[in-house]
Amino acid sequence: MGAFQIVAGILLLIFSIAIIVVVLLQEGSSANVGVVSGIADSFLSKNRARQLDTFLARWTKGIAIGFFVLVILVNAIMYFT
Repeated sequence: MGAFQIVAGILLLIFSIAIIVVVLLQEGSSANVGVVSGIADSFLSKNRARQLDTFLARWTKGIAIGFFVLVILVNAIMYFT
């Protein structure tokens, strides 16, 4: 096992854990159920939640793209060596 394989494995592990954490931090589609149960959100808390969801969505896309690029790169290097 070469140094590249070890580094690539560690990077893939970090990317996979990061994408799991970021996806779990996002709110589900049932986030608006509080209106039905009588729990009213203020405008500021809704705006803050929307900003957080947007931030997490961007990070999810970035981490996923990085993960797939790394997987393709590792497979291409392993195939040609």
